[in-house]
Amino acid sequence: MVQPARRMQQIPPYLFGEIARLKAKALAEGKDLIDLGIGDPDQPTPAPIVQALCEAAADPRTHRYDETPAGEPELLEAFCEWFARRFGVELDPATQALLLIGSKEGLAHLAWAYIDPGDAALIPDPAYTVYRVNTLMAGGRVIPMPLLAQNGFLPDLASVPSEEAHRAKLLWLNYPNNPTGATATLEFYQQAVEFCREHNLLLVNDAAYSEVSFDGYRAPSVLQVPGALDVALEFHSFSKMYNMTGWRIGVAVGNTQAIAALNKLKSNIDSKQFPAISRAAAFAIRNLDNRPTLELLQVRRDILVNGLRALGWDVPCPQATFYIWAPVPNGQKSIPFAGRLLEEAGVLVIPGIGYGEHGEGYVRMSLTVMGDRRGERCAEAVERIRASGILG
Repeated sequence: MVQPARRMQQIPPYLFGEIARLKAKALAEGKDLIDLGIGDPDQPTPAPIVQALCEAAADPRTHRYDETPAGEPELLEAFCEWFARRFGVELDPATQALLLIGSKEGLAHLAWAYIDPGDAALIPDPAYTVYRVNTLMAGGRVIPMPLLAQNGFLPDLASVPSEEAHRAKLLWLNYPNNPTGATATLEFYQQAVEFCREHNLLLVNDAAYSEVSFDGYRAPSVLQVPGALDVALEFHSFSKMYNMTGWRIGVAVGNTQAIAALNKLKSNIDSKQFPAISRAAAFAIRNLDNRPTLELLQVRRDILVNGLRALGWDVPCPQATFYIWAPVPNGQKSIPFAGRLLEEAGVLVIPGIGYGEHGEGYVRMSLTVMGDRRGERCAEAVERIRASGILG
């Protein structure tokens, strides 16, 4: 049999394999699992968005290829209007915005648009695996930037060796952050923009969780920094904003040249998203927010954080994202500890090592809990962990 391309060997082993095996075994045995693993909104897409899709899909003009330059103009215009209201930054929808078939697709293709064999990228660790995997797949080299608790899970840009920074082409950031739940300040973004100017880097900020926040916190955009449009691209997703993960719709905004480069690659790979979905997304961002889901997520967050703290587990309380990044008690390793939670408490979490070397010693819990209506499954998870005695 013909062998796959050598680049496929750059994809690291599936580090969640053992947890997946244990999960399948428990389900096959009829056990009731509380799944705090997957970061996928469990609430439905708001009904008005679904209705907008139905109306758009009834228009035969949406049944053909989207032959627009960068995506359905109605969506790009609506998104730029929202961006100006939300962040105070004016964007040109014709040159500074690009439709994505979900932000994951855009992030992956950006690596391919910029990384040649031998090029390097500065990538946070721990991090969403798309940045690292696609840098490697394109033949690039990863320069890890540790995200440490003592730095608020922000990279220490001053500690990046100057020669390494000058060899790199991309600086990847993700705030609010998956998996740590950390947030970035506008002051940090100012430092990052200056760093990229100094070292001739393209700053790529994955802002998929910018609208998932609690306690009145509002995440800034890197594009709010004066001059950021010279060096930065930011990715936004409707998945987390409106519970639309399955719809696969997002937008990249920022530097004109970077938008054009990504668009050039994408135009040779995909034919854009179903225009009816684009129209429904435009309706959403012009007319709706997702407050009921955010209120439910905050209830779950408070139940989990307060409950686990009462058991003696010192877990942080995130201001944004729907993740709790919890240090594993007593210096245990993340995979064995996650395995014990699954087997002994029936609670599924993700081992931090799956997100990179510096994720070791942590587990990620998601607040998107299937079957939960008002936090009762989160409360049950806390009780199961207590009864198991895992925390000692």
